[in-house]
Amino acid sequence: MPNQPPPSVGDDLTMPIIASFTLGLAPFFPEPHIIGKIRWVAGGAEGMAPVDWMDLLMHGAPWVWLAAMLVKVGMDRLGRAPQPEG
Repeated sequence: MPNQPPPSVGDDLTMPIIASFTLGLAPFFPEPHIIGKIRWVAGGAEGMAPVDWMDLLMHGAPWVWLAAMLVKVGMDRLGRAPQPEG
């Protein structure tokens, strides 16, 4: 099997970024849907039905995925960082 270079940061983050900025923010007008749901929860979540919680989960999942991938990429970079000699 030929040696392949490790994937670049863009390769790891492309899909989570696309998902976050499409599904994570849709519908875009009058404000991103996830923002409205977060405001609703921050205001006490009064009147939220189970479908509203599922909607929050669906629109929030890409952002959680993106955050997890950013942590993974950061940890990978820390692991590959040159160590000071001493």
